[in-house]
Amino acid sequence: MAYKITDNCVSCGQCQPECPVEAISEGSPYKIDPKKCTDCGACAAVCPTEAIIKG
Repeated sequence: MAYKITDNCVSCGQCQPECPVEAISEGSPYKIDPKKCTDCGACAAVCPTEAIIKG
């Protein structure tokens, strides 16, 4: 199950460079492409607002 970004996202950008498959795109909030997400959790580990959850 892919991760998703909730409304708690403050668009800080810390998650995007952590994604090894470039599944995260900028926005408010940022978005994760569920077709690309490999469920590694790297993005969730660096999110300062805990906005990234298993979807």
